[in-house]
Amino acid sequence: MNSLSYRANIMRRLVLLLSGLTAAAIAAAILFLPELFYASYGIEVAGDTALQNELKAPAGLLLAGGSVMLLGAFRAEWTTHALVATAVIYLSYGFSRCLSFALDGMPAGGLFEAALFEIAIGIVALLALIPETRSRIAGAVN
Repeated sequence: MNSLSYRANIMRRLVLLLSGLTAAAIAAAILFLPELFYASYGIEVAGDTALQNELKAPAGLLLAGGSVMLLGAFRAEWTTHALVATAVIYLSYGFSRCLSFALDGMPAGGLFEAALFEIAIGIVALLALIPETRSRIAGAVN
């Protein structure tokens, strides 16, 4: 293994570790401490059982996605799938927020920063896939 592929492998695992921990932590906060989590964005969810239920459903999916990301950080055979999941999950969150900004206006709080963070992680995950894609293309050509 040359130093470039070694560095690329380390970068992919780091991306997956950080994105997985972030997704899992956010999901856990939404599932178990929704009032506290959403209050940090100026959103009141206390006392609204239907809203809490609606917010917790995608948090379960986010927790599952974060688990796949973490699995990819530690199991090489899962790395590519986990990077794809990372890109899909984070970019869908970020771009959905941008659509909401365009349709509904800008919210108060840190939701704009959250969108930027999500899009940045999604792009980094896509970039981390480039060495894998090049390797697969080269293998198919040979």
